[in-house]
Amino acid sequence: MKIEETAIDHIRSRPRFKIFIEISRENYTTFLKNFLASKSDEFSGNINAETAVITVKTGQDDYWKPCLALRTETEENKTVIRGVFGPSSAVWTFFMFLYFIFAILWMVFITIWFVEKQIKSNDFPWALPVSFIMLFLLLGTYLATRLGQQKAKTEMQKLRKFAEESITEFEK
Repeated sequence: MKIEETAIDHIRSRPRFKIFIEISRENYTTFLKNFLASKSDEFSGNINAETAVITVKTGQDDYWKPCLALRTETEENKTVIRGVFGPSSAVWTFFMFLYFIFAILWMVFITIWFVEKQIKSNDFPWALPVSFIMLFLLLGTYLATRLGQQKAKTEMQKLRKFAEESITEFEK
């Protein structure tokens, strides 16, 4: 088993890792289903032939309640397990929507300000301050994702340990 991570994998909104193993995808999927069943008091999830989504059972549901998406692939006669941490798909979509809207609005308002300066007009004096507000909202969205990750750090560590244990147990 070889685990591969880069520095950028830790600062992303959705941290990720890669594990290279000598086990076939089908055997790993079958074993993972059994491993999840044996740990059903602490974890829940959905596993199919190519992907698995695992979550930690908790008493409360925060907006960043993490889930671990495991995807198996075959590269150069080895099985690669790609793990991606993230919130539920609904929360992830909402945050991506916020990033998209705030970025587009920032571009619109900064363009209005720039064009106004180029044509020496004074029709939109509010464009520059509003563009700074959009940047502030983008920063706020990013900080909300980082806060959510910090709140869910222990659950993410449990999920990471689950992924590693599922492989080490299989290799025994």
